[in-house]
Amino acid sequence: MAKTKRATVAWMSTSAGEMAGPHGPAETPTEETLRDSELLDAYSRAVVGVVERTGPAVVSISIGAADRAEEFEPMGAGSGFVIAPDGYILTNSHVVLDAPRIDVTFMNGDRRKASLIGLDESTDLAVVCVNTSGLPYADLGNSAGLRVGQLVIAAGNPYGFQSTVSTGVVSALGRSLRTRQGRLIENVIQHTAPLNPGNSGGPLLDSRGRVIGINTAIIAMAQGIGFAIPADTARSVVSQLITKGKVTRSYLGIVGMRRPLDRRFIRFYRLGKDQAVEIVSLAGDGPAAEAGLRRGDIIVVLGGTAVASVDEIFHVLADWPVAKPMAVGFLRGKDLKETTVTPREAS
Repeated sequence: MAKTKRATVAWMSTSAGEMAGPHGPAETPTEETLRDSELLDAYSRAVVGVVERTGPAVVSISIGAADRAEEFEPMGAGSGFVIAPDGYILTNSHVVLDAPRIDVTFMNGDRRKASLIGLDESTDLAVVCVNTSGLPYADLGNSAGLRVGQLVIAAGNPYGFQSTVSTGVVSALGRSLRTRQGRLIENVIQHTAPLNPGNSGGPLLDSRGRVIGINTAIIAMAQGIGFAIPADTARSVVSQLITKGKVTRSYLGIVGMRRPLDRRFIRFYRLGKDQAVEIVSLAGDGPAAEAGLRRGDIIVVLGGTAVASVDEIFHVLADWPVAKPMAVGFLRGKDLKETTVTPREAS
């Protein structure tokens, strides 16, 4: 029976404090090792610099109710960050939705009651405000130029641990995330910075300390899969929430479903896509019904854009001004028709 050979490595001390390996004294650090060390130091300095610059703008948000003695009874928690020195704070809508009372705690321990300015469940964003001024704040950066592999830093208060920081990279771009209302948030950032309950609403930062996303969701039982709403999306939403308390979107009054198109129709009418949206029901007093659209009509073009899904219709409507007429191309039977619909504001 053959004997199993076991490899052993002996380490012993040598003179002058050197360490000897299996083949003799350890070699002095190479230039490559020194370069790696310098890169690691540069990485650490970048993270530390971001934390020092933006940390004071990150807040803990507590949700609760006040009893008769006006004592705060916590019911939930999340994160947020100051976006303007006069007390405006950005967070997730699911953090503050239906909250009887909102309290904000700053990095220095100062705790203040906040009021809800507005929320948008379709993008899971909300703005709250505290009655103060001169606050440190974080700048919303540009998320359009992000690249896969880019360093990102997540800041927040997971499980109530204030001022917690984690790092990772952008792992994917252009993801879609379904909200509780069924709408699709497009161009969501997927990243590997560890997130936990309580990180919701906290900023996702680049190496220069600019907010490039708002952390919104994780996948349960998965590691290294987190999602953030892009800063470019947040910028347009925030401006409407602060000025109007809500986000205005156009509405057609239809329920649709994706339907593949007959190739003969695609060739004959030179359609841009091989799928379209069939109307399965209409609101009787909605804009689509008033324009003459019927159940069974198949929408192929909306506002000059070929549409292949309900999500693409939502995307077109999100950028279309309320009350501005839009052309709708649709198939009815074998005929390609066109009508004009005037969208109304979604309730």
